[in-house]
Amino acid sequence: MSTVLLTDRAWPDDALERGIIEAAGHELVAGPAIAGDEAAIEALVRRHRPDAILTCWAPVSAAAIAAAPSLRIVARMGVGLDNIALEAATNAGAWVTNVPDYCVEEVSDHALALIFAWTRGIARFDAAVKRGEWNPAGARLRRLANLTAGIVGFGRIGRATARKLHGLGVRVLAHDTHAGADASETAALVPLAALLAHSDIVVLHVPLTPRTLHLVDAAWIAAMKDGALLVNVSRGPVVDTAALIDALAQGKLSGAGIDVVEGEPVPPIELVGRDDVIATPHVAFSSDAALAELRTRAATEVVRVLGGSVPSAASNAPAPSLHAR
Repeated sequence: MSTVLLTDRAWPDDALERGIIEAAGHELVAGPAIAGDEAAIEALVRRHRPDAILTCWAPVSAAAIAAAPSLRIVARMGVGLDNIALEAATNAGAWVTNVPDYCVEEVSDHALALIFAWTRGIARFDAAVKRGEWNPAGARLRRLANLTAGIVGFGRIGRATARKLHGLGVRVLAHDTHAGADASETAALVPLAALLAHSDIVVLHVPLTPRTLHLVDAAWIAAMKDGALLVNVSRGPVVDTAALIDALAQGKLSGAGIDVVEGEPVPPIELVGRDDVIATPHVAFSSDAALAELRTRAATEVVRVLGGSVPSAASNAPAPSLHAR
């Protein structure tokens, strides 16, 4: 019997994961639902010395990996790997996996929802009506089909967003941060400078890496079209918060739609409290169907590796002599 540590979760209970792990003859131990910091996770690992780690948002550091000498897999319950010390896991002979395509429809839908909230004024009108205001003459709305949207990051989710916008009659431009992106019938692939200069809406679908940290800085925003909307449904630190606040205050951007933000789960009120910002609490990935798929596939990867098989969605390649225990 192997020990599996669930570091945190973004759903009410661990029944689904526990059922899969225990049915395979292993033990699941669970930390607090809310992700702890690096020190808290390292303490959990030292206490339980797991053979596998299931993690949602908790930071799995190199020290945490070193504290689990029998570790065979770190399974991310999500897409991005920015909270896992990938190199340390690889050097320790542990697989790192994710679930790369479980929420393609949800995140692309969420990007569109933020766009609609901006073009149709949904959030601000709702707040005004609840304050007792009724002023249709004050509406300053936009026809979506007359606009150009630029998508930065043209992977699975970026392509889904392009497909949906294209279907609504929007002109779509795309730029991928990795060279060699394939052409698409729903978007024109263009250099980043052209995308920023011509897009009324810019949607971010990029992973958080050292290269994309504060990708959207003051210079980046200065290159955007005046009055544009910035939508971030990727990772908060991709955007320099101070630069975004300044651009909104100066009127360079007319709005921002953000599902992720630096400092979450306690984001800066100077940003999220603004009337021209539509903010949601990192829920773009979520739906009943997506969560069931995510949890099942992540837990199944753990069972697969603990049973001696190769994972189906590996993000690294540890030496066989190390991970075959």
